[in-house]
Amino acid sequence: MKKKRNYCPHCSETLIKKSEGDTIRDFCEKCNLYFYDNPLPVVSTIIAKERSILLVKRRNEPYEGEWCLPTGFAETGETIKSAALRELEEETAIEGKVIRLVDVDSNNDPFYGDLFFITFEAEWTSGEPLAGDDAIEVNFFPITELPKLAFRSNTKAVEIYIRSKQDFWAIADSFSLSLEGKTAKKRKGDFLSDKLIKLIEQNADVISLRWLEAVRTNKSTPTYARFAPDYSCERNKIVIKQFGKWLGGYYSNKDIKNFYRQLGKDRKSEGFALSEVISALSLTRKHVWEFALSQQMWTKTIDIYMTLELERRMMLFFDKAAYHIVKGYEGGFAR
Repeated sequence: MKKKRNYCPHCSETLIKKSEGDTIRDFCEKCNLYFYDNPLPVVSTIIAKERSILLVKRRNEPYEGEWCLPTGFAETGETIKSAALRELEEETAIEGKVIRLVDVDSNNDPFYGDLFFITFEAEWTSGEPLAGDDAIEVNFFPITELPKLAFRSNTKAVEIYIRSKQDFWAIADSFSLSLEGKTAKKRKGDFLSDKLIKLIEQNADVISLRWLEAVRTNKSTPTYARFAPDYSCERNKIVIKQFGKWLGGYYSNKDIKNFYRQLGKDRKSEGFALSEVISALSLTRKHVWEFALSQQMWTKTIDIYMTLELERRMMLFFDKAAYHIVKGYEGGFAR
């Protein structure tokens, strides 16, 4: 419990309580002096490595043996940022550079009274983690396995930090998968653009009707104007749904090869020119892309990335489809 002030530090007279405006304060009648109880400034620092956060186990009371961020009081004559970096180095032996302010919070502690918590995110610039004088242990904890923290304001700051990084981590994960170029079933739902692909699959009817109108009026696809529209539309819906199933891992590259080589062979027997079939496929891609853009996925960075990721995945699928259509049309189905 925080100790009360009983005597004047200047003259040692017993203090009384006296109103200053609407506030009751300690007062020394001899010195004619009010005493103010202002919140103590406390600094904390978040140092992250990948998706783990550096914590220290407290050596002393209060909260001895509990985990917290590198935390301590700011001293007279130093800035808040320099105080945060000093405490970081004293408790963990790590030197850092402040990146940004994460949170400002106030808290009433039974030991210290009113506290004013300022938490920064910092970059680890040098040194190796080593428990300092005020710490028993120092360690990185994955964000999914964080222990209970001693200070409520630390917990709040860490939650804010994690929320601020979620979009970035999601983009990084999706980009990593995209570079791998894998479409195994276990990848279903891991790409950010899977959200858009689901919408595309659900709206295959709408997209196919738009495609049908285009393909029956485009000069590059004259035969489609003479072909049964309902049949053409149904076949286009199959292409759109295959796009989603391939990206979701339900269709293999071999499935795509077999389907589109047969498609090329069939269109040739039906009297379509090869240029028409490729043009019709391009129109499918165009209308899928336009539908994706119409979903207003441009409001946040993660939405923009999601849409651009979809465009890249569309390119891979439709390039494969076009290649196998040509091979099938040329008589290469058996190879």
